[in-house]
Amino acid sequence: MKFKKVEFKGHDGSMLAGRLDLPPAGAPVACALFAHCFTCSKNIKAAGNICRALANEGFAVLRFDFTGLGESQGEFANTNFSSNVEDLIAAAHYLEQNYLAPKILIGHSLGGAAVLQAARHIKACKAVATIAAPADPKHVEHLFGTNKSKIETEGVAQVNLAGRNFTIKKQFLDDLEQTHMENEIRQLKKALLVFHSPLDDVVGVENAAAIFQAARHPKSFVSLDQADHLLSASDDSIYVGAVIAAWARKYLPAPATDHRAATTNPTVVTRTGAKGFKTQVTVNGHAMIADEPIAYGGTDLGPTPYDYLLAGLGACTSMTLRMYADRKAWPLHEAVVQLTHKKIHAEDCKTCSTKTGQLDQIDREIELIGPLDAQQMERLLQIADRCPVHRTLHSEIVVKTRLKESSE
Repeated sequence: MKFKKVEFKGHDGSMLAGRLDLPPAGAPVACALFAHCFTCSKNIKAAGNICRALANEGFAVLRFDFTGLGESQGEFANTNFSSNVEDLIAAAHYLEQNYLAPKILIGHSLGGAAVLQAARHIKACKAVATIAAPADPKHVEHLFGTNKSKIETEGVAQVNLAGRNFTIKKQFLDDLEQTHMENEIRQLKKALLVFHSPLDDVVGVENAAAIFQAARHPKSFVSLDQADHLLSASDDSIYVGAVIAAWARKYLPAPATDHRAATTNPTVVTRTGAKGFKTQVTVNGHAMIADEPIAYGGTDLGPTPYDYLLAGLGACTSMTLRMYADRKAWPLHEAVVQLTHKKIHAEDCKTCSTKTGQLDQIDREIELIGPLDAQQMERLLQIADRCPVHRTLHSEIVVKTRLKESSE
């Protein structure tokens, strides 16, 4: 995965550490800005999966550590919800001045509430997506437990959150009291996508209902079914990233040049996880899934690698027929190509030079639809063998493999 480490000044001048995930190839279709959950960091697994899924779909995504968290400078004890919003605005300014102004804002948990607040201050923003976000940032107060009263009376307390101690000052609570979300959501004037799990036991799904009800159209809601609050299962966070990418395109202007335009050497990236055969496939920004049948240990969530091989040959065949018929002005309405693959014994192939072992055989059936005469059909059948993929399969192929050092 391509990425850049970046630094920029936050709300108080502290240097904030960020990571800009980039598409595998070509210019991005748009830039997105991601806000992580309360006391988390940019490196939380869910954030990484969402940003990488978006990058695979052609988006550039900046995620960063809020002041005093992760690799960023500053004192967390001096921050609050409003300062997080200001850090987001600072991140947007950095992107606008040094890369691309962010068109999409994405926030997880309290980060979701923060992007709802920041959106009106970021003019380039066209769409906002929230994930497990509270309808009111005061929701985080319940995490402080009995320490809340100590914070209010003594002005400061140590609070243990997810196994780590954080200093929380009264100014944090005071800032939450002064934050009014409902009107901000109502006046959002951006496309809104709300993700939430009905099983979220940290931020209840009623928060999603409140956000959705307060927002004006265009707005959408996606239930995350069995997901937990932190999207601990990779499939959930990858799914969120893919859905955001598909949804956001509706609200983005058509690019002057398509980052996925055909190139002489197209870039194909495949990524198979730690378990099973399910594989993410990205071809010049187009995302697909490859898998194996259940009988072979897969989950059957996508075509097999050999299915894609046949698809490439079939698509190339029908495209070649279309191009030739257009050039000749022949009345070809449709070209339908059906292919199957199997292994055969070499001795059964009379025209093959290999006489021992097994061979791969692809059976290709072509249906030509339209008022074509016999001569035209015969010529098109000959042309099918001239498609570039067919020629590649019949020529000598050199595959050069090298090991790339991990950038992680």
